[in-house]
Amino acid sequence: MDIFLDTNIVLYAFGKDEFKRQIALGLLAQYPTISTQVINECSHVMRRKLFWSPEKVSEELEILLILVQLKTVDVQHIRSGWKIAARYGFSHFDSLMVVSALDAGCLRLYSEDMQHGQMIEDRLQIFNPFLEAATS
Repeated sequence: MDIFLDTNIVLYAFGKDEFKRQIALGLLAQYPTISTQVINECSHVMRRKLFWSPEKVSEELEILLILVQLKTVDVQHIRSGWKIAARYGFSHFDSLMVVSALDAGCLRLYSEDMQHGQMIEDRLQIFNPFLEAATS
C-alpha cells in the first residue's frame, strides 16, 4: 500500500518524543512518498525551530531522500490544490499535500493535522498514526 507522509510525521522522526519518533521511523521504513513541499517545510522547521545548522539540515535530509519516493510539486499541483481547498476546506499547503498524494497514487496520507479517517476523492484516506497506535 502506497503511503504519503505529511511534514509533521517526518519531523517526528528527528524529534525527542520517543513514542512519536518510533511511529514516524516505522512509517519511513515503508518507503513512503513525500513531496518537495515536505522537504522544504522540514528544512524550514529544522532551521527556525530546531536551530540546526544548514550543514546538519542538508546532511539529515539527504539521508531522508534515500528513504522516500519524492514527488515534485508543480504548477498543475497548485491549480489542483485550489480545487481541493475549495471542495474540502483544507489550507493551501494541506491541499498541495493531498494533491501530491493523489497524483502519486497513494491510498493513505499520514498526518497529525488533518481529520483522521477522512476519505478524499474516494481513494485517499487520512490517518493520524498516533491515534491508531494509542487505540491498538
